[in-house]
Amino acid sequence: MIAEFLSALSSMGFPFGEIALSAFGFAAAAASAKALSWLGKMFGVYAIVQEREAVVYVLFGNVIGVIEEAGLHFLWKELGYKALFVNWLGKQHKVDMRFDQHYLRSQPVNSEEGAPMGVGLWYEMYINDPIAYIFRNTDPRGSLAANVGNSTVRCLSNLPLDSMMSDRHAMSRIVRQEVSDKSQEWGYRLGSCYIRKVQFLDRDMINQIQNKVVNRLRQFTSAIMQEGANQVSVITNTAEKEAAIDFGKAAAIRPSIVGEMLEQISADPDVCQALFELLEVNKIVTNNIPLHLLAPNTQVMLPVPAEQDDAPSAASRQRRR
Repeated sequence: MIAEFLSALSSMGFPFGEIALSAFGFAAAAASAKALSWLGKMFGVYAIVQEREAVVYVLFGNVIGVIEEAGLHFLWKELGYKALFVNWLGKQHKVDMRFDQHYLRSQPVNSEEGAPMGVGLWYEMYINDPIAYIFRNTDPRGSLAANVGNSTVRCLSNLPLDSMMSDRHAMSRIVRQEVSDKSQEWGYRLGSCYIRKVQFLDRDMINQIQNKVVNRLRQFTSAIMQEGANQVSVITNTAEKEAAIDFGKAAAIRPSIVGEMLEQISADPDVCQALFELLEVNKIVTNNIPLHLLAPNTQVMLPVPAEQDDAPSAASRQRRR
């Protein structure tokens, strides 16, 4: 079926020969470009270096060149005739020059008061000497971490507890100054260094500090409440004192005011009589005194007490005997 389809396309004038020739030319060009690129790298014609990367070339155990600048480099110009042999008789080491970060957790440090503390340290680092990084230390990253940890313990031990809990910037600067010079020997350079965490390692001490803080808060709360109660008592006593003074003044001038008013009322007998009748009625109503209403012309007989003889009777005398 495929042969019939191709024969049909050929009968229609489709240019199979030109397409096949073009495809073959493209494949040959791609293969030749790849082969030329491989041969160029193999014999050290050129090398491509990425950003923040360094390439160290070693031939027969000797460093013959270091390229740190990113871009396309012609090795014959920079390494000379040794570029022809370095890729198949020597070695090339690619070193990452980018910034790296590391965090050391709970470095044991004792304060001046003897409290066991844990210090968490964060720092940046980068490679500034690729040759020293490759050949002077088998584990430069671990050595730098150990150096930073030892410097932290050595520099921050026996500091006052108050300074360790509050002044972290000064402690970070001390650690960085201690580590920077030594780390350069291994090709590493220490960047920013900052103490992020200071904690207590003894659980019993943490509980004691919590209890002290709670007790101190209770003392402050009680003192604030007592101070408020004292202020309220002072205000209340002052108000009661002023009120008692005013009430005493009012009680002192009341008889004079009442006497003056009664004197003015007594000048008119009718008004005076009406006033006292009104006061009498008000007193009766206020004290709930029972009233008995009698019809007009009603005779009222009052009980007469029995006469008492001055001398006791004979029967009473006999009874007493």
